[in-house]
Amino acid sequence: MIRKIAIITFAAAALICSGTGAAQPARKPLPNAGARPNWNATVTTTPEGNRVLGNPAAALRLVEYVSYTCPHCAQFEIESEGELKLGMVGPGKGAIEIRNFVRDPVDMTVALITNCAPANRFFTLHTAFMRAQSTWIQPLANSTEAQRQRWSTGPFASRTRAIAADFRFYEFMAARGMDRPALDRCLGNESLAKRLAEQTQQAVDRQGVTGTPSFMLDGILLAGTHNWATLRPQLMARTK
Repeated sequence: MIRKIAIITFAAAALICSGTGAAQPARKPLPNAGARPNWNATVTTTPEGNRVLGNPAAALRLVEYVSYTCPHCAQFEIESEGELKLGMVGPGKGAIEIRNFVRDPVDMTVALITNCAPANRFFTLHTAFMRAQSTWIQPLANSTEAQRQRWSTGPFASRTRAIAADFRFYEFMAARGMDRPALDRCLGNESLAKRLAEQTQQAVDRQGVTGTPSFMLDGILLAGTHNWATLRPQLMARTK
């Protein structure tokens, strides 16, 4: 089973009169005159709590069901990010909504971190975790039975903090401006964990999602589409 992106132009011009007339002062341009929204820096939140990158009123909405421990999801992020942001999100043609499809305790721990952070940081952190997945995920293959027990038994916050310590998420997030107390608050957010788990079950029951990455376009699950190679032509056909 497959497991499962304002230009502000400015000009300075003096208005010069011909003949013997005096030069007229230049008219000061209005702030941001001619600017267009920077959709790649525009993040909104759906009523369900999911993050959306781009023009929220765009004609096209791509929903990605992703798991942070899914290697195919990391590969998709690396292959698609540039073209999606430059070709679809940047011009305002479409927006990207991320829905977490939680598969395991490590996946849940990362999802707590990215979703607990301020909305405008979600996509930066999402991309950082995906791109660095092959590095931070290594303890999963080398873990001891004692470690796996700490990840799956005991109080909720103790489990997620043990994972964060073993996978060096404290260091990962400290390098990105989140200190240990702030991260611990995210890791102890059981209500967020419950929402993410319920969202995963709803994706199975209501949308028929069975693995990651999976994709929806305008509310329709794309059959047989689990990578950039199969998704790209479908997007290109819709964004010409």
